[in-house]
Amino acid sequence: MELGNIKAATVKETKKRVGRGIGSGLGKTSGRGHKGQKARSGGGVRRGFEGGQTPLYRRLPKRGFKNVHAKNYTEVTLTMLNKATTEEVTAESLIKDGIIDKSNCGIVILGTGKLEKKLTVKATRFTASAAKAIETAGGKAEVI
Repeated sequence: MELGNIKAATVKETKKRVGRGIGSGLGKTSGRGHKGQKARSGGGVRRGFEGGQTPLYRRLPKRGFKNVHAKNYTEVTLTMLNKATTEEVTAESLIKDGIIDKSNCGIVILGTGKLEKKLTVKATRFTASAAKAIETAGGKAEVI
């Protein structure tokens, strides 16, 4: 191996040299054609510009809205509560057990599935069927 035989790990493309004579194929107008807006320095139009016609994004109607006051709760079912390792279930204990990733604005317990343990559940909200199922199993449903 010699220093002159070493090849680059990546292929580096040579930069286009425009305006360097007719023989280069990119002389005179430098590949920009003749005159017009796109041939000028700083020429061209912004994205979405349709030549003065009302652009599509302004012709289409607005739809819906984003409620800035909406609360995003993490939903936890009774079936998911069966996987809890502690008797007192909170958002922190559910995250620690890997049942949920994050609690967002709090957790809401849904009455889907069947609870097979006696648990004290502390959550932001409970559905009526979930609260009834927890108390039927001998546990407590506490709203934080």
